[in-house]
Amino acid sequence: METSELYGYLRGYGITHVDTARAALQPLMLTFGFDVMERAGQLVFRSRSEHRPSEVDRGALVMAPDSGTAIDYSRAASAEISDRVRLNYVEADGNFEIAASEAVFPENETRDISTSELNIALKEEEARAIVERWLIEARVGRDRASFALPPSLGHLGAGDVVKLAEPGGLASYRIDQFEQGDQGLAQAVRVDETLYEGSSLAQKPLELPAATPITPVFPMFLDLPLITGDELPHAPYIAATAEPWPGPVAVYSSRYDADYTLNTLVKSPAVLGVTLAPLAAATPGILDHGAPLVVELTRGSLSGVTPEALLAGANLAAIGDGSQDNWEIFQFQSADLVAPGRYELSGRLRGQLGSDALMPAQWPVGSYFVLLDGTPEQIELAASGRNTLQYFQIGPVARPYSDYSYRKLSAAFAGNGLRPYAPVHLAQKWDGADLEFSWIRRARLDGASWDLEEIPLSETQERYQVKIFSGAQLLRQEEVHQAQWRYSAAMQSLDGAQGLLELQVAQLSESFGPGLFRKFRFTI
Repeated sequence: METSELYGYLRGYGITHVDTARAALQPLMLTFGFDVMERAGQLVFRSRSEHRPSEVDRGALVMAPDSGTAIDYSRAASAEISDRVRLNYVEADGNFEIAASEAVFPENETRDISTSELNIALKEEEARAIVERWLIEARVGRDRASFALPPSLGHLGAGDVVKLAEPGGLASYRIDQFEQGDQGLAQAVRVDETLYEGSSLAQKPLELPAATPITPVFPMFLDLPLITGDELPHAPYIAATAEPWPGPVAVYSSRYDADYTLNTLVKSPAVLGVTLAPLAAATPGILDHGAPLVVELTRGSLSGVTPEALLAGANLAAIGDGSQDNWEIFQFQSADLVAPGRYELSGRLRGQLGSDALMPAQWPVGSYFVLLDGTPEQIELAASGRNTLQYFQIGPVARPYSDYSYRKLSAAFAGNGLRPYAPVHLAQKWDGADLEFSWIRRARLDGASWDLEEIPLSETQERYQVKIFSGAQLLRQEEVHQAQWRYSAAMQSLDGAQGLLELQVAQLSESFGPGLFRKFRFTI
């Protein structure tokens, strides 16, 4: 194989199916203008710009046996030649998208287009030079010549270019077919050698799109109470963020850290951040006018709402320590931008959706903030998967979960949409030496209507778990079926109850167990 006269720069070429070597080379021959010929049992690759034409005197030609003339000329009909050429190619610059380049003669009015598709990476100016060359080649190549060469010119063959004298001067013809015998019978097509010289087209500077790196996302699970009542009560939410956002995020899951399957697609980043100031506890159900909560977001923005919108449920958010269970739900009326990505939140409604029992004395600096604007989505979780360890691989959907950009997490979810709210308005009164405690239950479903005479039960039966503590020591645990309980003098004596004690009450659910406990301190 001889390639010393083959020149060109190939940026990329895709072969999509198995075929012959000739079929694979043909698109490259058309694009870069080179020929492959056989010489002395060897394949010779030669760029057409390297052809050295041989002048052949008409007197040296011999009479062809069939025609009786030394040379026959012919011209293809105009209808066989396309005057508009289009090339679809792979754009070498940027994102390797499919691009097109087209050339047409100025006087052309036809709408017929000769279209070629090449799986070759080209720059725009290269593609333009190729279609312009093809267009001229097609018009010049209408002229053909047939002639017979004597044995003295037997060194010529297919792929060689000869110059023949014509009335207007010398004309170049490339031999496309050659039959060797007593005479060399040649079929040749006219060529313009200047077409294969270096292109004078100006090259545009390379403009690559800004690279967007694939970075690991930051995912967070939130096992929340019911928000609208239409959710799956046992399924947790997932919120994810990244800067830059890599596009849709895939959540793969498994019960045994192998054979992961796609669980959920997170289409948009959550508005998620951390607190830069502590948030002290406040009375639920009353506007908290304490010091603003300072939040710094990873991305996204916050805005204030009217009092009416606030009371209708707007600007719902969660604050927590990052564990899936420990989230207080609150709302905020004002969001003041004090620095890029940093907001001061005020006019807060605390302990919403029964999360008041989770409110600590203070949420510290560095607590997580998640806006519950509908972006965090519930993952797929069977009811039987509650309280069972689940494994997750979370990362850009464009990458496999074995990629470095994926985060691996494991968690077990209680299904807090099933969790009963903590009772409220605990009270005590003495009846002789006995203590009577009472409380009011709440409903996790349909309990917000002012028209109801009684709070909906939301459970199959009314049951409560009651505990008495002396410091950290559990003195007594009872189950009752009404919103009151008598701590008799006999029980007190048996428990050794005296001094400062604590009553804890939680509603019981057949599907969840004890809900959140309400605590009440008293003295005997």
